[in-house]
Amino acid sequence: MTADEQVLLHLCTPDERAGYAREGAIAPASLDEVGFVHLSTPEQVALPANRLFAGREDLELLVVDPAALGHAGVEVRWEPGVPGDPESMRFPHAYGPVPFSAVVGSVAYRPGPEGFTTPDLEGLAG
Repeated sequence: MTADEQVLLHLCTPDERAGYAREGAIAPASLDEVGFVHLSTPEQVALPANRLFAGREDLELLVVDPAALGHAGVEVRWEPGVPGDPESMRFPHAYGPVPFSAVVGSVAYRPGPEGFTTPDLEGLAG
């Protein structure tokens, strides 16, 4: 996967990924709680990862093809994050379950000495 290929990412644990695969959709609690599935770009994902999952060694990134979301009729809106995020930063939010068929791969996401950073998607696992 090259840097110029647009993808969206969803942070999860291996158990959550397995559940999504079984159910056929990414539909975490946030879908019921706030009405959307949290997604990020590769350049953004370290921000929520460090805020919500600092020190966790068991995370994965599900790599989602945004074109597949459009084909499935899932609306993606680019909206502000939470207070404290850069004001100009807009995160992709999927308003509906994300079909697991839109997931084009997954990669382990481990923090380095300075925490989570922009992921390397070169070794993308299908």
